[in-house]
Amino acid sequence: MAAKDRSVYEIFTIRSNDGEKTIDLRGGIVSFSYFENVFSPMITAQVLVVSTGNVIADEDGDMTSIYNGLPLRGGEKVSIKIPSNSENNVDLEFTEDNGNELYVSSITNVLIDAERETFVLNLVSREAITNETQRVGKKFPSSQKISDSVKDIVKSSLLSDKDVDIDDTQNPYGFYGNMKKPFQILTWLASRSMSGESEESSGGNSAGFFFYQTKSAFKYKAIDELIKQEPKTKVYYTGALKSDFETGTEDNDNKIMMEPIFTKDQDVAKALKSGTYRSRNFFFDPYTFIVKEVTYDLEKDGVKETLGDPPPFADDVESFTKTNNHILDRGSLEENPSLSINNDPQRWQALSVMRYNLLHSQICSIQIPCNVELEAGDVIEIELETASDNKDLGQFDETQSGKYIILHLCHHFDEKRSVTALTLVRDTYGRRKK
Repeated sequence: MAAKDRSVYEIFTIRSNDGEKTIDLRGGIVSFSYFENVFSPMITAQVLVVSTGNVIADEDGDMTSIYNGLPLRGGEKVSIKIPSNSENNVDLEFTEDNGNELYVSSITNVLIDAERETFVLNLVSREAITNETQRVGKKFPSSQKISDSVKDIVKSSLLSDKDVDIDDTQNPYGFYGNMKKPFQILTWLASRSMSGESEESSGGNSAGFFFYQTKSAFKYKAIDELIKQEPKTKVYYTGALKSDFETGTEDNDNKIMMEPIFTKDQDVAKALKSGTYRSRNFFFDPYTFIVKEVTYDLEKDGVKETLGDPPPFADDVESFTKTNNHILDRGSLEENPSLSINNDPQRWQALSVMRYNLLHSQICSIQIPCNVELEAGDVIEIELETASDNKDLGQFDETQSGKYIILHLCHHFDEKRSVTALTLVRDTYGRRKK
């Protein structure tokens, strides 16, 4: 996991669309960046390549550049294997052997002259290409749970044989695909889902999911279930990259390399405007023409699981700060209309908004030595030095330190070193008291 002097590529090849030509890019790679995001249904990557040209024969047998000789037009397969840089790390591998090669979605910043060529390959997973060619047109019955519909779409519409890690949902939902793209439907379903474990484990409703892809699997995860995870690792910031008592290592594996940047630290006005703490909701039933008013309160109805102490300001909001209007779906999908409500929004609509907004109460960016074991959606624990006159070892800020969820990550490799950049989020301050 330690940062190395330079990145080593065991495999880095690109294959032409017709499968006839394969080029080894290892000698020309300036940098490679790999990305995951809990808001992204696909993994992406960027490769900066500089070549002296004359590396591949064209149709006439003359040696020419990669861009013209392959030729690079988009859709090419790229195989990558970057070996682990310590015995505590793992390989980063996207090869034909493990069935997850990356594909060129676009080529940008192309510069070609008589002496060299430079270009950037923008890479995506295979399912990102399939998503643009497939449409979901079938009907999903109102008796089928959302989690089962998600499995169906990933397998039958995305045509994926990759692992799928799905949290069970408790609410069924009937809908038509309406010829929409698979990713569009999967991310749309996430905000309408309720955790199948919520009533038993948290004593109430738990709304809000993420659909995203990591190097290991497609994931459809409940926010509250992500919060319950044990931290994947613990990292420290003490203002200097040096070994001391809290890391227990000599290679600074667990040291935050640069001062953490908090890009957001509570926005009460925005939270009130969006109805995070308290909202009024009107539900219109087109079958009975009855309008029902329901007020949701964060403390009583919204969030049972948090990364730190209970949410702030919940007790101070005595009246609703946002009004939402909803139309109930009663019997619209069945030939013989049923009186039951299809995925009743009274159970998830306001709670989902609360959960998503609260999770982004704090946003922090850090950089650590390359740790390929980490994935988007993992929980990590960070320890930040306290800003006080007492600089004794072991003095950490108990408000900013604690557990965070990885919202976005980038594993970056270049000629000098390899690092992991993380964007972290959490819903509350401090450490949750047991």
